[in-house]
Amino acid sequence: MNSRKFPRKKNLSAMKMLGVQLGTARRAAGLTQRALGERLMLDEETIASIEQGRRPLKPDLAELLDELLGTKGLLSAGVENLPEIDQFPMWAELYVQHEREAIALSWYNALVVPGLLQTEAYARALLSGRVPPYDADELETKITARVGRREILHRKIPPTLSFVVWEPALRMPTGGRDTHFDQLRFLREYSELPGLTLQILPLNRTAHAGDAGPFILVETPDHQHLAYTESQRGSQWVSNPDEVSILARKYAMLRTQALTIEDSRSLLDQLLGEQ
Repeated sequence: MNSRKFPRKKNLSAMKMLGVQLGTARRAAGLTQRALGERLMLDEETIASIEQGRRPLKPDLAELLDELLGTKGLLSAGVENLPEIDQFPMWAELYVQHEREAIALSWYNALVVPGLLQTEAYARALLSGRVPPYDADELETKITARVGRREILHRKIPPTLSFVVWEPALRMPTGGRDTHFDQLRFLREYSELPGLTLQILPLNRTAHAGDAGPFILVETPDHQHLAYTESQRGSQWVSNPDEVSILARKYAMLRTQALTIEDSRSLLDQLLGEQ
């Protein structure tokens, strides 16, 4: 049996951020990638790979760059504090940042409970089922990050939150009977939070406006309206006002097609009674 330990997966998002900092400092110094490489006796491709986050910046090279570019230890500090594992993929980090600061979120989910309303056990069951699987350390990092996002629900001034969830997401026994029951009970409890509305889109609707997949509408503190959509292999930020408007109209229709807040709570009570 091969007992060789494979290197742990680096935080690719942080590597890209460090690369952006290097590229900014290089341009401020008036150097091209080729010129910088020549001074360091490296090829241009190596510099490009580091700036694009495809190659890690090593501590000894970071020290040389700090001296050459006058960055006063910035790059060395970045290398020293580079996390081992991504909390969020690069394509999701901007969303998480906006989520923390949002004054309003409108969230439609079809197959799973929205991330902000997931219990730790439910999140663990979902993330443990990933294909290909996360390694043990990465799994724990992802779970902690997802559960930690719930802190915005308890801010002194929380955002206005609206959730529409398709009924199949609440009937699938993700994680087994106990995890499923605890998740439903958690949803029922949080449905009473001030400023939070939870509506269930029932199975008996013959059509609904969310059949193209889940999405989230975000209003920022400066009243910018954005949207975020996810797919199997990535995500998309939507900032074009016309496209955001289309998704906003879809969400408005979904709310009319969903059960009322009171009837949604009654359905949750019914599902809990079936356990």
